[in-house]
Order: sequence, then structure tokens, then C-alpha cells
Amino acid sequence: MFAVTNIDDLLVLAVFFGQTRGHKAGAWRVVAGQYLGFVAILAAAIVGALGAGLLPEAVIPYLGLLPLALGVRAGVNAWRHRNDSDDDAEHEHDAGPAVLQVAAVTFANGGDNVGVYVPVFTVAGTSGMTVYTIVFLIGVAIWCAASWFLATRPVIARSLSRWGHIILPVVLIGIGLTILVEGGAFGL
Repeated sequence: MFAVTNIDDLLVLAVFFGQTRGHKAGAWRVVAGQYLGFVAILAAAIVGALGAGLLPEAVIPYLGLLPLALGVRAGVNAWRHRNDSDDDAEHEHDAGPAVLQVAAVTFANGGDNVGVYVPVFTVAGTSGMTVYTIVFLIGVAIWCAASWFLATRPVIARSLSRWGHIILPVVLIGIGLTILVEGGAFGL
């Protein structure tokens, strides 16, 4: 269940890890952001399963506005800095994405997670939810490790280094539009 609802996160995380260019501090920010966003997804699913309904169903498709806005912002920044020297671009990308940027993308992309987890958590009860939560948090670590591994393979790392500033906005805008369209936001 974790793998199916998070398969798209492998690519997004690999792009984020690619932006860190192997710098440990940047990589740890990606991991922290992924955990922060995923804990928010789990919290929404748990609250939903307990019957409180954190978000009205009609609001969930509009979460697509978060990655869409972040993608447009990343695209505008890439366009503004398209003529910067390689040294300037390398210095700018050393830090990688911010924790909250990764968390926002993770949470916004988690509508399918919440939709799947709520009914499963409801049936599983409190002890089952606890087990699922522990397994899913371990899964996040595995996902981060797998994405980091992908991003640090020489061929992939070179591609992400060369094209990551273009790939990230395209992926984020694609995720945002997919969430909006599949959720029926704005009557789409």
C-alpha cells in the first residue's frame, strides 16, 4: 500500500536530492521535509479515520495548487538565472530545496495517500493504525535511501545536475495539474 501510493515520490525525491549535489546538509533537509510532509499525511489520515475529518473532501483537489505554485516559482527562478555562470548556479543549488518546500510538495501530493489510508485505518483500529504508521515511517526512510541512490548514480546525477532546474518545475507543475484535474478542482 505504501509503495503504490508513493511511487511518484521516488522521482520527486530524486530530483530534490539531485539539487543538493551530494551535500549532506541539503540531503538531510530533503529527508526532514519528506518526513514532515508524510507525518502530516499520516495525521490527516488518522484524524479522518477517527471520524473528525481534517479536511472536507471538496478541498483535497485544491492541494494541487501547492506543487503548481512551487513549480511555477522554480520555473521562474530557472528562467531568471538561465544566463548565470556555472559557478553561480552551482553555489545557488548547493543548499538544495528547503525543508518546508519538500514537505509542502509531499503533503500536496498525498491526497491519494489520505484517500487510501483513511478506510484502511478505520478498519484496522488503533493498534492496526500504530503498526501501519511504524511501517510507513520505515518506508519513508527506504524511499529516501532509494531516491538518494538514484540521484547519486553518475549518469543520473549528471542528468539531474544538467537538467534538474528544468525537470523540477515540470514535475511539480505536472503533479499540481494532475491533482487539480483528477480531483475535479475548478470544474476540470
